[in-house]
This record gives sequence, structure tokens and C-alpha cells, in this order.
Amino acid sequence: MSVIEELIRIENDDTLSFGNYLLDSKKKVLDFELNGDIYKVKTFNEITKLEKNGILLFESVPGSTVHSLDNKNENLTFNIEGKEDVQVTVELETDQDYKLFIEEVFVGKVKSNLSGKINFSVDTKGQSKLIEIKKVQA
Repeated sequence: MSVIEELIRIENDDTLSFGNYLLDSKKKVLDFELNGDIYKVKTFNEITKLEKNGILLFESVPGSTVHSLDNKNENLTFNIEGKEDVQVTVELETDQDYKLFIEEVFVGKVKSNLSGKINFSVDTKGQSKLIEIKKVQA
């Protein structure tokens, strides 16, 4: 996989790819539309951030590249790559339990906080890692 030169794009399967962790200065794309939703991406080597309809959906520190982000069916899946360990924040439903998988390995249960945020780290070091966050059904 590689960085997204256009900063954000729609893949053939209607998922989003975004981010360029190789940039030395901050770049952004505003008002990117997909299925009636408006996305905004800001990215460079220090941070990558994606907002959906004005609400944070994804953030990584340092910057990263995300491939095939899919947030349908109450789950979130994507591939992520970066130069080093990446701290990721995603915003989902508030006060909800999720199962976190990295490379199809169950890492553990995480609970979103009152603003719906979940934080975790991924050791990327130039390799793409598959992330799956699955809502725990009551």
C-alpha cells in the first residue's frame, strides 16, 4: 500500500482512503462528499484527522495513511500504515462496548467514553495493519 497523493479518495467498494504521513507541511481537503456525507481531512507527518459531517471520525498521531475505511453496520474496519507506532482515536457510539482486532487477532474489549471516543495504539513501522472494531451486541 502507499500514501494517498490526492489526500482522500473513494475506493471501488465505496470505502474511503485518506492521509499522507510523508508530508512535511499540513494539507487539507474540505467538503469531500460520499453518499450524502461531507468529509474533511487534514494530514501530514505529525497528525492525520478525518471529520464526517463536522464530527471527528478518525485521528492518528503521528500522521498515517488509512486504506478502505468502512464504518457501516455499527462496525469500523480499515487498514493503517505509518512510519512508527501510531496512537489512534476513533469516534463511535457513546458509552458502548466494542471488540478490537488488529490483524485479525483479538486485542481486547474497549468501551467508548461519553463522547464516543476509543483510543488505541498500533505498531505500523511502514507496514499496513488491518484494524477491526466490532460493536458488542447486548
